[in-house]
Amino acid sequence: MAGDGVTAGRQRSRAGANGNNGSTAGGLRVERVWTTAGVHPYDEVEWERRDVVMTNWRDGSINFEQRGVEFPSSWSVNAANIVTTKYFRGAVGTPERETSLRQLIDRVVRTYRKAGEEHGYFASADDAEIFDHELTWMLLHQVFSFNSPVWFNVGTKSPQQVSACFILSVDDSMDSILEWYKEEGLIFKGGSGSGVNLSRIRSSKELLSSGGTASGPVSFMRGADASAGTIKSGGATRRAAKMVILDVDHPDIEEFVSTKAREEDKIRALRDAGFDMDLGGADIVSVQYQNANNSVRVSDEFMKAYEEGSAFGLRSRLNGEVIETIDAKKLFRDIAQAAWECADPGLQYDDTINDWHTNPETGRITASNPCSEYMSLDDSSCNLASLNLMKFLKADGGFEVEKFVKSVEFIITAMDISICFADFPTEKIGVTTRAYRQLGIGYANLGALLMASGLPYDSDGGRSVAAAITSLMTGTAYRRSAELAGVVGAYEGYARNADAHQRVMRKHAAANDEVRAQGPVAGEILREATKQWKNGNKIGEKNGWRNAQASVLAPTGTIGLMMDCDTTGIEPDLALVKFKKLVGGGSMQIVNQTVPRALRSLGYPEEQVEAIVEHIGEHGNVVDAPGLKTEHYAVFDCAMGERSIAPIGHVRMMAAVQPFISGAISKTVNMPETATVEEIEEIHYQGWKLGLKALAIYRDNCKVGQPLSAGKTAKAAAPTVEEKAVEKVVEKVVEYRPIRKRLPKKRPSETVSFSVGGAEGYLTASSYPDDGLGEVFLKMSKQGSTLAGVMDAFSVAISIGLQYGVPLETYVSKFTNMRFEPAGMTDDPDVRMASSVMDYIFRRLALDFLPYDTRAELGIFTAKERTAQAQAEAAAEAAATDVAVTGMAVSAPAATPATSPVTVAEVKAAATPDKQAGSSTELLELVTGHAADAPLCFTCGTKMRRAGSCYVCEGCGSTSGCS
Repeated sequence: MAGDGVTAGRQRSRAGANGNNGSTAGGLRVERVWTTAGVHPYDEVEWERRDVVMTNWRDGSINFEQRGVEFPSSWSVNAANIVTTKYFRGAVGTPERETSLRQLIDRVVRTYRKAGEEHGYFASADDAEIFDHELTWMLLHQVFSFNSPVWFNVGTKSPQQVSACFILSVDDSMDSILEWYKEEGLIFKGGSGSGVNLSRIRSSKELLSSGGTASGPVSFMRGADASAGTIKSGGATRRAAKMVILDVDHPDIEEFVSTKAREEDKIRALRDAGFDMDLGGADIVSVQYQNANNSVRVSDEFMKAYEEGSAFGLRSRLNGEVIETIDAKKLFRDIAQAAWECADPGLQYDDTINDWHTNPETGRITASNPCSEYMSLDDSSCNLASLNLMKFLKADGGFEVEKFVKSVEFIITAMDISICFADFPTEKIGVTTRAYRQLGIGYANLGALLMASGLPYDSDGGRSVAAAITSLMTGTAYRRSAELAGVVGAYEGYARNADAHQRVMRKHAAANDEVRAQGPVAGEILREATKQWKNGNKIGEKNGWRNAQASVLAPTGTIGLMMDCDTTGIEPDLALVKFKKLVGGGSMQIVNQTVPRALRSLGYPEEQVEAIVEHIGEHGNVVDAPGLKTEHYAVFDCAMGERSIAPIGHVRMMAAVQPFISGAISKTVNMPETATVEEIEEIHYQGWKLGLKALAIYRDNCKVGQPLSAGKTAKAAAPTVEEKAVEKVVEKVVEYRPIRKRLPKKRPSETVSFSVGGAEGYLTASSYPDDGLGEVFLKMSKQGSTLAGVMDAFSVAISIGLQYGVPLETYVSKFTNMRFEPAGMTDDPDVRMASSVMDYIFRRLALDFLPYDTRAELGIFTAKERTAQAQAEAAAEAAATDVAVTGMAVSAPAATPATSPVTVAEVKAAATPDKQAGSSTELLELVTGHAADAPLCFTCGTKMRRAGSCYVCEGCGSTSGCS
């Protein structure tokens, strides 16, 4: 096609038209877009050598070290660190180890080029070379990135696995169930995730052929969950990523819905008994079903029964007959109740999914990958790639429409080539993927693009631009796919699904026509999208399509950091102030660079931009920023913070782009801790009404297995330990110098005998008559032994520190949660588990000498106090379910904290080794005074941030789900 970056050559032979991918009548003619003839992309950038040293910021230990790696000077420290640690191949310190970004890109791009030439994609060697240079340029300049398995495997001696997303299948037989366990384990071993629908397994209410009662799918979930947990604990650096789905008409659906909520009750009970139930804690492994995301497949029939308040039939898996009827409204409320309690299950809207299915003659779509963006046939896989939208934003606020179109062409071509040489974890998955060639192009940085353009995320203008870009991306991808079918043949399964595939293409084009452009930028993008759908469908009717699917919206966690994106996937900005790593180590808090660009787009003069940015740097938000118009506040609304986007705003954004995605969208709708069951129920209902394919919610602080929640929640209502220490210093300036305050000759003391993991010892604590603890003696092992000497020396050091005025709470915060042997069960009813002797000792001292408020901030309670808390929580939850809902918020609510929010400047001023941030999430926690429900990274200890329905670590790039 004239003007395209990659144009189709001569049409394929008749054999190719029938799906024969071997011989072709021609190849692609490739034109330059980003590159210059005669100049290699590497020669256009400035390179520099860096040292990559990754440490655990909490204890300073070195996790990784490689010096002298080579990157473009424009790449951030964080991006370079993540690529070096995650994607460079070869053992560190050996000649085989990659040391430059050039080597990494060459390893991947040359493999793609070679495979493209071997399989007849290019008309000539010159076309192949231009294709090579264009891909290299885009990767080098962070225009897009392939998903992580490509960087891990392509061009190495490892299997050439390029897919991150897998869907499995299981039938109603023991052989099939055991095969499911095996296949899932192989996928987990490789660091990927998978999803499966268990609805073919007969229910616990049906009989076996032998006459006994079936176990039911929920019981078999236990075995799969244990397998996933075992494989994870056997060496993986993140939890196994998996999705388990059950149809809403399955007779065991009620048990499935309540499964994880029931386990959450168990977690609370064990926590209150003193067990370590935090995420990654020693005792969390005793709880079942924690390694999977659960989703219910709801049908239109069920949703209509919910609307009407009528009964709904649960059907036998053996013959399809109704064996039980239930109240649809009650089941839907139970789903919302379970999600309120533990964030599971999510919903997948079955009829909507299959209405957009291009291959219904082959089989229904029954499942998804763990993050819910890839939805296709059973036993299939999808390889992903994501565009960095900020690379297409012009200085004047326009959008590089032509370059965007041509970039999509290159990427889709490369992704399809990868299927020609890819390896797969099982033969069944390989057969299906080669026959249907599912691709998943997507994007990142949408939130940053909208903010930089001066458009609120939750607005008609923001949704219009998002819909237009998504339509243009998928329309171009399918047009390129139709052209590829003319060169190397349509996918093998196309012939039997031709009518259905063409119907879905027409649905996409019709949805494009329904979009109403809000502003000239959206109008320009939408006009080009209309052309792409029209031309693509015309070519597809003649050639067919090369790919059954073309696009998804993935989390883009690690690759988003690789591309230096401010926002991931379809997400808005997390917060206006974030962390930035510095060359040579260290970090600093900066205002997101999209903020000044947004202010300039809105017409603010430079001096006002500087003043507003300075205000944000000090306060972390735009409220009361000098000169900023209140009508512009919404442009800077974020996922978290003082002005956060309302839950329905996230749902509406998903609904705007869903008609232009082949698969679905990885995104969790965060809801405040105060959200009610009724509000969650309404969000679930609106997801169906607005045409989403999948929806998951997360209510803040709904899960026990998370770090820091107790202490952070207490912070909003009471002064922190550090604030109390500052007050004490102001009152007693002389003591701060410091001056040692010795204990009197005669002082009260008490001795406690203890046992930790079978190791016995004695703790003697002496206190001032009127002013708290002043001396500690520890006895373990025989007098004269090394251990006894070390304990004596440690006791003296602690005692002198206490007498010089070091607060006991400082020692408690430092030494609790230390992990080393001996560890385990204790004989203390208030501290049932200890991760080390030090952990026990300082928990015991805290219980004996610190007031309740201080201990509450540190999360240390007696058994009686924990029981009282559990009873209070149960009463509060019961009261919450009785609250009636009068309506849903549709705009960003103002914060209503119990105390005034802390400013960024105050956080910096009060920063101490005990109180500092190691990531944007932790910085936001300190500013707002509220805990973010995010796990700590297993690799580097940094608190992760949300990316779609997964989490990503800003420190090292590790993710909690799909790559």
